[in-house]
Amino acid sequence: MSGHSKWATTKHKKGVIDAKRGKLFAKMIKNIEVAARTGGGDVAGNPTLFDAIQRAKKLSVPNDNINNAVKRGSGATAGGADWQTITYEGYAPNGVAVLIECLTDNRNRAAAEVRTALARNGGQFADPGSVSYVFTRKGIVIVPKGEQSEDDLLEVVMDAGAEEINDLGEAFEIVSEPTDFVAVRSALQAAGIDYDSAEAAFIPTLEIELDLDGARKMFRVIEALEDSDDVQNVWTNGDVSDEILAELDEDED
Repeated sequence: MSGHSKWATTKHKKGVIDAKRGKLFAKMIKNIEVAARTGGGDVAGNPTLFDAIQRAKKLSVPNDNINNAVKRGSGATAGGADWQTITYEGYAPNGVAVLIECLTDNRNRAAAEVRTALARNGGQFADPGSVSYVFTRKGIVIVPKGEQSEDDLLEVVMDAGAEEINDLGEAFEIVSEPTDFVAVRSALQAAGIDYDSAEAAFIPTLEIELDLDGARKMFRVIEALEDSDDVQNVWTNGDVSDEILAELDEDED
């Protein structure tokens, strides 16, 4: 499994989503507003907006909040912010590469918060290009496990451009080129298969294997970054084994 997948799974297991539900709601609303601004408020013609809304609904964001965000983003009502997407690069302890995607209306604040989160947790800011080269952009669709097997999913999505399917334990991760993940999502919909999320993400091409102490330090950096309202996504190339993940879960019990 990729570092991206393991972190997503670990966040779920450790209950971080529940602990920070308010912040998560705000981030989902930002995504919806930006998607509506860039592609219009009609979900039928805006797959990015469709996916943003679906992800928000999966996380129980109230429908009124979702609808208001679509209206602000599309210009139907006033009040939409001038959100800008900015990607920062950095390092966690042990040389772990970190990509930080921000959605902000204040570049200076976002940069300061990212720098502080890294520095206070043993990491450091990095120059543009010094980290991003170890990541590649991929389309990622997460499908909860149901009656369909991995082979069943392959039959549905392979012709749509899927490259591989990874077993995450409670879900399958379907990987494709970013330009194909909408087609993959559409193939799943046509087959009546539910999915949790569909998005473009950064997957590490070179991973650093971490021991228990290194994993703790990496997750501490990630959690500090995600505590910022401006930070939307964090990706790392730290590789954490299932055994160490189990020990981290025990730490939380």
